[in-house]
Amino acid sequence: MIAYSVAQRTTEIGIRMALGATPASVMRGVVRDTLALVVARIVIGIPAALAAGRLLIAFLYGLTPRDPVTLAFAIVTLLASAALAAAPPAFRAARIDPNVALRCE
Repeated sequence: MIAYSVAQRTTEIGIRMALGATPASVMRGVVRDTLALVVARIVIGIPAALAAGRLLIAFLYGLTPRDPVTLAFAIVTLLASAALAAAPPAFRAARIDPNVALRCE
């Protein structure tokens, strides 16, 4: 999904680079957008998980529905996997040639 989003924004990224954006700032922007999506999903997902925990208590062997260590581990895992998933599209976005991106349209 992130790779598709970066491909759709090729012209925008090309214009930013033509106006002086550095490859590092382009990479930061892609990773920031990805992590913003993940954080929004976490903000929605944690209350949903806490509510569903009561319904699924029979399947939680050895855990309580509100185990803070498990929730923290899940959040860290989601953030780390999102950052790793955003890395290849961010590197590709940083290597976009502004001339090619602007001719693409």
